[in-house]
Amino acid sequence: MIKLSKPRTSVQVQFPDGRTYDGPFGSTIEDFVKFAQPKMPGQITAALVNDKLRELSLPLYSDTVINPIDSSTSDGMRIYRRSLTFLLIAAAAELYPNDTINIAHSMPSGGYYCERSNGIPYTTKQLTDLEDRMRTLASADVPINSVRVPLSEAVQLFLDNNDKEKAELFAKRRKDNLKLYELNGVRDYFHGFMVPSTGYLNLFKLRAYGNGFILQFPRRHAPNQLQPFEDEPWLAHVFQEYDAWLRVIGIPSVAALNRAIEIGRIREVILVAEALHNRQLADIADSIVERGQVRIVLVAGPTSAGKTTFSKRLAVQLLARGLHPVAIALDNYFVNREDTPRDEDGGYNFEHIEAIDLHLFQQQMHALLAGETIVQPVFNFKTGTREQGQSLRIGRSDVLIIEGIHGLNPRLVEGLPTDTIYRIAINAFTQLNLDRHNRVPTTDTRKLRRIVRDYYHRGYSAADTIKRWPSVRRGEKTYIFSYQDYSDAYFNSALVYELAALKPLAQPILLQVEPGLPERIEANRLMAFLQWFTPIPADGLASIPSDSIMREFIGGSIMEDYSPWLDKNRQSAT
Repeated sequence: MIKLSKPRTSVQVQFPDGRTYDGPFGSTIEDFVKFAQPKMPGQITAALVNDKLRELSLPLYSDTVINPIDSSTSDGMRIYRRSLTFLLIAAAAELYPNDTINIAHSMPSGGYYCERSNGIPYTTKQLTDLEDRMRTLASADVPINSVRVPLSEAVQLFLDNNDKEKAELFAKRRKDNLKLYELNGVRDYFHGFMVPSTGYLNLFKLRAYGNGFILQFPRRHAPNQLQPFEDEPWLAHVFQEYDAWLRVIGIPSVAALNRAIEIGRIREVILVAEALHNRQLADIADSIVERGQVRIVLVAGPTSAGKTTFSKRLAVQLLARGLHPVAIALDNYFVNREDTPRDEDGGYNFEHIEAIDLHLFQQQMHALLAGETIVQPVFNFKTGTREQGQSLRIGRSDVLIIEGIHGLNPRLVEGLPTDTIYRIAINAFTQLNLDRHNRVPTTDTRKLRRIVRDYYHRGYSAADTIKRWPSVRRGEKTYIFSYQDYSDAYFNSALVYELAALKPLAQPILLQVEPGLPERIEANRLMAFLQWFTPIPADGLASIPSDSIMREFIGGSIMEDYSPWLDKNRQSAT
């Protein structure tokens, strides 16, 4: 029934469990969340409003449904980490005003490795004082406010803070203003949302490490506790090496990469980056030869690390050193589908190590090393059964190259002579950051690689790839990253220019993710992230070598049809 009524002075908010609350116009999402106190696994740091990710500080002026996002999710934990980084920067600015802190890279057990820009480590007392000040600010629940300022004012602020990379990055921004965050008198730009105040940031620790320190925070699978610290010296070495490469190339930041593209220097950047890959490959091949007894090379790494191209390029390097590489596909050793282990939901778990017939694999490797002939299995993915393939026998100068998810797991080669085995871990460990406070996550680089490859070469949409990504990441953590310490060598497949190369291919695909889909939130985040990269023009892309790992994702790889199979005429070699 229609009747005359007075204008409403309240806004109504509904939570996923159906509870509905009224509040005054302009009440923030945080106001409603604090009143409703929904039970979540971790700290609530944001909310979905009409299928869009929003900050808790957002005032509401119309009725809506909100879905709280907590730190057990990727988006929620990103906001927690970003806000914690700002707390660190604000505390350091107060205690050590002449310092600048660089957020360098992530650590496996949950944390960021950070350094003072002057390279001098904090003393134990300085680091303790810094952590204490962070805790004091957290206890005081100091507001983290967003402020929109004229672009010229923001650029001048960055220059005054000696943050030249940020000033250069934003100098060419098309909009005439910029959203900054302010905490305890410190203003800075951060790529993404923040929590409303420091009271949310109650779980962290500072730990001295190398020439800097680690800002520890929880991981999203256990959002209410810090993980025990696990030192990964190999990872620190990989990042330090990549940082040295960036200095050699002269591209310490995204702004420098953009400048190289604009002045026509990108061909040189591409060629030097590829030369550094070649040097890594040559060093690994030399190491295999120097061992003298290596007969089995195992290559493992997460999705979109570039394993396929790497393995083929390594085969070429070994050929150049007088060895004869023989490729064996680990996927052909899958057990029959009905014998595949099940996951917690009852589905087939093809990533479990017991999805591989370990007994058959080890038996055939023993036979090959003994000079015997085997009949290789071939897995029929349509029928889900293993069939007989070709016979194979190897000679003394032949080296088996086996690429697969379980290559680093000791169970795969249990009982085989250890001196005949060489393990290689491959991943894209990028250290190219937007600026000293905004990182380029390694996982984002691989995700964009896969989105592009899946769309152009496998027929999957960006929404498909984004939807599968959490499951893929779980498998990586369980079956790859847990065994990286068993590696004999690490190959960093990151290329300094790659996001500028992927941008023109990725953006149109991401735009196809329909509004309203859960995957649209992640697509929006990736598009916002890519906006800071100047795309490489077509003539620059043509400079990418045909054997580059980048070609595995953007197409045009000379390695696509190359396979280091043993020549049938040499199968009787002894």
